[in-house]
Amino acid sequence: MEKDKKKYKILVVEDNPGDYLLVEDYLEDHILSPQLVNAKSFQETKEILTEKKSPFDIILLDLTLPDLSGEELITKIKSIVVGIPIIVLTGYSDVNFAIRSLSLGVADYLLKDNINSIALYKSVAYNIERFKFIKSIQDSEKKYSDLFHLSPLPLFVYDLETLKFLDMNEATIQHYGYSKEEFLTMTIEDIRPKEEIPKLKEALELSKGKDAFYFEGLFRHKKKNGELIYVDIRSNIITRDGRRAEIVLANDITERVVHMETIEKQNEKLKEIAWLQSHVVRAPLSRLMALIKEIENESLTKEEKKLYLSYVLESANELDQIVKDVVSKSQQIITVDGK
Repeated sequence: MEKDKKKYKILVVEDNPGDYLLVEDYLEDHILSPQLVNAKSFQETKEILTEKKSPFDIILLDLTLPDLSGEELITKIKSIVVGIPIIVLTGYSDVNFAIRSLSLGVADYLLKDNINSIALYKSVAYNIERFKFIKSIQDSEKKYSDLFHLSPLPLFVYDLETLKFLDMNEATIQHYGYSKEEFLTMTIEDIRPKEEIPKLKEALELSKGKDAFYFEGLFRHKKKNGELIYVDIRSNIITRDGRRAEIVLANDITERVVHMETIEKQNEKLKEIAWLQSHVVRAPLSRLMALIKEIENESLTKEEKKLYLSYVLESANELDQIVKDVVSKSQQIITVDGK
């Protein structure tokens, strides 16, 4: 059988030279070059663990040392090291204590009389990989927690069955005005105006029975102070504590929506002005041109010219009023735009 070529760094806490040599032989049967360090007491173990620059991959711990033993030994070793698996090697068979030691955080509990080289190697290799996997999960959870809680945009998680809030970041608390304690007593319906509830239920219906579902849409939410806001929702289904939940990013786009509505109103007024210019202005202007042409007729009497001139003045006044209306509507557009 080919030996394992990984560079295992192993601390063997064992005061019996014969037992230490046996452990060394067992490990060398399956590991090409194990890097072993032997500590013969708790005090020596403590000094090695606090001074050693390179961390160990695993600790093999004899439960009976000259200066400490049993549960107290395990507890004190665990207080010194974090994230390093500990395998207990003992000559005493005590099922209750074995269970108790595992509850204290020991990775494995092996009887010296029952172990052999392959059993010891498997326990060492398995527990090192298991702790690496656990650490990677913990790191992933921390990254998720950091991304969630440090996000500048509101993020919250709710239960898909009860609709109750499960968690929310600081941005959500600050933006909506509720405390975390208040949020945890609420459902997602509580941050919506009544007229938005049917739209919410339609969106929830789409995710029923699905384990993964990405959703995006525009909704209106209600802050604690009653202010209504427009939010761009992006959400996805996750599993939290064995239950279906949804994580939601709620980006407040109220200013953008209001700006768009303002632009639409401006466009309507511009259309109205364009219509005035192309249709309403044309009528008095056409009359003016026709009247001027008639006035140029030398065969007209003074009374007829006087009448035509009154028509000219009337059309001019009408045109002047139209121009004033156009100017007024243009000023309204400028005022709405805030410029």
